[in-house]
Amino acid sequence: MIIEYNEVHQHIKEWCIVEKIIEIKNLSYQVKDTKILHNINLNIEEGEDVTFVGPSGSGKSTLMRIIASMISASSGEVLFKGQKIENIDPIEYRQKISYAFQQPTLFGKTIKDNLAFPFEVRKQEFDRQKVTGYLEMVNLNETYIDKSVNDVSGGEKQRIALLRNLIFPPEVLITDEVTTGLDTENKAIVHRMLKDFNEQGLTILKVTHDETEINDAAIKITIRDGEIANV
Repeated sequence: MIIEYNEVHQHIKEWCIVEKIIEIKNLSYQVKDTKILHNINLNIEEGEDVTFVGPSGSGKSTLMRIIASMISASSGEVLFKGQKIENIDPIEYRQKISYAFQQPTLFGKTIKDNLAFPFEVRKQEFDRQKVTGYLEMVNLNETYIDKSVNDVSGGEKQRIALLRNLIFPPEVLITDEVTTGLDTENKAIVHRMLKDFNEQGLTILKVTHDETEINDAAIKITIRDGEIANV
């Protein structure tokens, strides 16, 4: 059973006090005369797993990019733990809010180049044992560390790209159609990994058109014509 956004928040407020991790207030976004988002108001609580649905072009990905501070809203504001995101150091913020794209991109020559990157930006030494443990979470093994980026399948690339986001878990992970084009086995692996991290407290915001993911959504928010729709 899918619980709609307003319904789940009403139940949560009745039973416990929850912490807002993201607040969106009167947010709008337009390019020249084209309005893409209009008057979005939304609260995301810590540890929630929220699925954003709606027609293509409705503004879902635009909203996610604004939350991730990849683009700026035309008006309104986004707060992270009560602080306006433009007042947070960009490097610090990107370590807290991580964005996983539909088309995974691996850089450099080897898988290690990608999985060492999170250590490098934190000025830490590459931890092969830790990385091996993460690879095993997604049905890969230590031998992948030294493989060429050209010698892995599309599904393996997506898993590795997600691990790059999660080796040092952010506080919020945004996934934008990350299972599109994956076969059933790879989808199941990605779903299980995201579920495991969410159960450990990671807040997840998902954009998807996948009917199975929509039907399995715990909290669903519909964006239609740039606005949150009352379903």
